[in-house]
Amino acid sequence: MRATFDTNVYVSAFLASGAARRALLLAEEGAFALQVSQPILDETAEVLARFDVAPEDVQDAVSGIDRVAQRVVPHVELDAVPQDRDDNAILECALASKSDYIVTSDKHLLRLKRYGGADILTPSAFLVLLRQLER
Repeated sequence: MRATFDTNVYVSAFLASGAARRALLLAEEGAFALQVSQPILDETAEVLARFDVAPEDVQDAVSGIDRVAQRVVPHVELDAVPQDRDDNAILECALASKSDYIVTSDKHLLRLKRYGGADILTPSAFLVLLRQLER
C-alpha cells in the first residue's frame, strides 16, 4: 500500500503528538510505502521555518522524511485545486507514485474525497484504516 502525506501532516507530526505523528511512525516501521516529491519536501521545510523551527531541525526533519519515503518525480502539472496551488503538488505526487491514499487535514483536498485512484483521508481515518487492514 502506498500513501502520500500532505505537508500539514508532516508539520503536525513534527510539532505535536497525535494521529499525524503516529502515521509517520508507522511509515518508519514499514506499515506502508510513504511517497514524497521534492516540492512536498520544500514546502515542509518552508512551513517548519515559519513556525520558528531551528534551521538544523528543519533539515533533520526533511532528511528524516526523505529517508523513510520513496521519492517520486511528478511528470504532470495539475490545477485541480485552484484555491491552494500547493495542494496540487500533493495530487501530482500521489498520481506519479500511484498512491492508494492521500493523507491530509486540508479542507480543499478532503472535499475531493478521491483523486486519481487515491482515497483522501484525515490522519485519524488513515490510522483506523491501517488498524482494520492489520486484522
